Parts: sequence; C-alpha cells; structure tokens
Amino acid sequence: MDIISRKEWGARAPRNRQTTTWSRRTEFIVHYSEGPTTQTPRQIQNHHMDSNRWADIGYNFLVDVKGRIYEGRGWLVVGAHAPNHNTSGIGVCFIGRDGDATDAAKKAIRWLYDEACRRKGGTLAKRGHRDVTATSCPGDQLYAWVRAGMPAAGAGEDWMEAMMKKLPLLRKGATGEHVQTLRALLLARSHPEIGPVEGPFDARVEAAVKAVQKWGGVTVDGIVGPQTWPVLLRVHK
Repeated sequence: MDIISRKEWGARAPRNRQTTTWSRRTEFIVHYSEGPTTQTPRQIQNHHMDSNRWADIGYNFLVDVKGRIYEGRGWLVVGAHAPNHNTSGIGVCFIGRDGDATDAAKKAIRWLYDEACRRKGGTLAKRGHRDVTATSCPGDQLYAWVRAGMPAAGAGEDWMEAMMKKLPLLRKGATGEHVQTLRALLLARSHPEIGPVEGPFDARVEAAVKAVQKWGGVTVDGIVGPQTWPVLLRVHK
C-alpha cells in the first residue's frame, strides 16, 4: 500500500521532534478520532498543535474510511497519542467514530501493523488505546477487532462471525485469556467494579455479565456464550 506523505496532505512543520529506535518499539496502538469521517489530517493536526499545543499531530499514521494511509509523525518519531506509551507504541488513528470503520480501513491498519513488524524484525503487541489509558478509544467496534487479533477483512466470512465461532462458553470459575477479553469488554461497558483486566471469572464478573445480558435482552444466567458475546461486542443482527 502507498502512504500519503506529509507534503502531499499539506502538513505543517513540527515545532520539534524526538526519535526512537525499533528496539524500543514494542506495541502498536489503535485509536479513533471520534470525529466525522470527513475530518482531514490537517484539521486534526491543527487541533493538536493549536488547541493542545503539541509539537505536531499526535499520531504516527492515520487511516480514513477508504483505506487511505496518511503519514503522521512516521515510523520512528515519538508521538503524543498515549502517555507513557509514545516511545514504545506506534499510534495509528482511524478517522471516524465508533461503528464507522470499514473493511478498507481495517485492511489498511492491518497492513501498517504487518509493515511495522517487518521493519522491526519482530512482533509488536496489538493494543487498543483503552488498553493503555483510561478512555473509550478506539470505540467498541475497533477495539473488538483489535482484541480478535486484527484479522484481515475480505476473507469470505465476516470477521466477527468467524471470531464468534471460536469464542468459548465462559462461566463463574473460568480463567485464562478469554476471561481477560471478557473483563476488558466489561470494563469498556462501564463496570469498573470488576477490578483490573487480569483476574478470574468471579462473582463480580458474573454480576456484571447479568447486567449486560439484561440490557441486551438475552437470557440472564451469568454465562457468556453465543447469545452474550454479541451483546458484549455490540453486534446487532
């Protein structure tokens, strides 16, 4: 894929810049702008530089609904997208709100991830902004996609449907990676009472699951299965 350069999209010159190395890059962090899909990189840059008083646009790259990739600060310039993670993390922003991400946008973000790993010569951790900062970013739609491993779109079966088939039945007492995914989704749905992402499927998680099930109009039994995963991920058929 081609990357639209700063010169091509009319970027302002940065006030200053600090670089890092690939050895210090350990994660790839997905964001959304939480604005209209008609936003331009220059508008976002103006806001960051004029309102936030940052040195430049905060992200390393940006992607729009058509899958076009825009150079932000670039591969090895320290960003301003996630406190304490700007040196370790490459920040990529989808231009749009929750639910706006298209297959083309996801394909472009995944291409950036693969290219970053190629340049590093190793694997970067896949993160949503909310994994490293107290925020709703990058929205439930993109966050679920990141948690699913950022699968490439267009493989014949909808990525969400494919993911649903792989998710296990979870109930009180369960542990492991899928429980961490469940806890992350519950935290994203404003259930801080369950505690941190790391932990078991305990009574607090069960109570939060029942609350989500009641909200979603499915059987309220505290068991996370085919009916409840879609509600947690806000999938509407």
